Amino acid sequence: MRSLFLLLLLCAVARCSRLAEDEEQMLIRHFTKEGEISTMDQLRETIGPFRDPLNFSHMNYSTMTDHIHNLHRKFPNLTHIYSAGQSVQGRELWVLVVSRYPKEHRKLIPEFKYVANMHGNEVTGRVFLISLAETLLQNYNTNLWIRQLVDSTRIHLMPSMNPDGYEHASEGDQAGVTGRHNANGKDLNRNFPSRFPNYFPTSDIQPETIAIMNWTRQIPFVLSANLHGGTTLVNYPFDDYPTRTRQSHYAPSPDNALFVRLAYSYARGHERMWREGPRCLDDDLNIAVDPQNGIINGADWYIVSGGMQDWNYLNTNCFELTVEMNCEKFPKTAKLIKLWGENKYALLHFISLVHGAIHGLVVDAETGEGIVNATVSIDEKAKIVVSYGDGEFWRLANMGTYDLTFDHSDYYPVTRTVHVTPQNRSPYIEVRLQRIIPRSKPTLIPARPTKQQSKDEYNVDNSNNKDLRIVTMSSVCHFSSLLFILAFTANRVFI
Repeated sequence: MRSLFLLLLLCAVARCSRLAEDEEQMLIRHFTKEGEISTMDQLRETIGPFRDPLNFSHMNYSTMTDHIHNLHRKFPNLTHIYSAGQSVQGRELWVLVVSRYPKEHRKLIPEFKYVANMHGNEVTGRVFLISLAETLLQNYNTNLWIRQLVDSTRIHLMPSMNPDGYEHASEGDQAGVTGRHNANGKDLNRNFPSRFPNYFPTSDIQPETIAIMNWTRQIPFVLSANLHGGTTLVNYPFDDYPTRTRQSHYAPSPDNALFVRLAYSYARGHERMWREGPRCLDDDLNIAVDPQNGIINGADWYIVSGGMQDWNYLNTNCFELTVEMNCEKFPKTAKLIKLWGENKYALLHFISLVHGAIHGLVVDAETGEGIVNATVSIDEKAKIVVSYGDGEFWRLANMGTYDLTFDHSDYYPVTRTVHVTPQNRSPYIEVRLQRIIPRSKPTLIPARPTKQQSKDEYNVDNSNNKDLRIVTMSSVCHFSSLLFILAFTANRVFI
């Protein structure tokens, strides 16, 4: 009887995986037909010619620190540098901001981030985020597409989330693990609070993880990608699944169609990531269990508990993907220029996707003041985002018609219908909420003297969005997942 149930479970898992692939391909065809997907050739034409960086090289922590500060000195009006925190060994988690408004959040300018080198020996993203910054800055005055992107977006680039691990990694490492973990031997992509702590609880959360969580809550990021290495594909939430085993399971989020479009947009903008077949050109680096397509649901590939992209989706306003940029973890310097050619258009284009969002302001109908922490829900299951600052909100969406509900504990809720079309891909709306209890007359309270702040340019900018608190979305059980759990429970009864 036990063998029979195990066989049924394996068949159910295989069927879920096939269903996942069928759903992905259906959505890809739909988005391609809608004109939502651009090929690398189309992106080359749309973006136009630009100068590539002159040098591609690996840099240790000290050299990288000097290099990004030199960039800031060269382009002081378009850049800002701060540290999101420190590693176990005290190295700064540097962030280089590239924007027309680099120093602080500007109303109705969306915040975007790339994070690289989470695993210290996966280094391509680390190199390319510096190359990306150079590309944006050096072409700002000569390429209109790049100028418009920089003028309309606040782009945060973290070249290394794990600078301690990097110092132990070695150039030429194709598939090793030396330098992968932080200085305490922890895998940082298994270190965020788990979605299902009863199955795989997260313990001993590391300084780097805490820094990233604080950073992501301080700044209202809309879209993000986590850059890895080891194969060539994009994976999207969910990474986790409620099971005692590590067997892969299809675990789509309520925003699955949106994630498929975002993931395939990067893969299709890559020279070869989107193609069906083995992921690596060097067959020695291909693994039998790796997917044959350019995108995959994370848990359908393999289960990761405590991953960063799931945490972003469930605990912040941000939608995050994980990009596996190339098959070698620490490629030789001579290979970097070719890898840059494969990824550069996808890297640029993915930033621009932050503008495919319903956005606007939620304000008090009486005073016109922005309302902080108003919830913006797109239906009963999908991710809820909250307003911040001046009542600003950004909610990524596919094309279509949506009923958005705006709510706050002190106000009557309002539902508005919004149309996202090719002609209006990022619709702006202003919503005025009526207060439930009329506002009383203000009481004057003497202001406290402000504490003198250090002028150290490397400090984290904590002045923006202090009131941002996040609504955690309840996990939504997919029907096929429910079938699996029922079958697993039955199996436990019979054994």
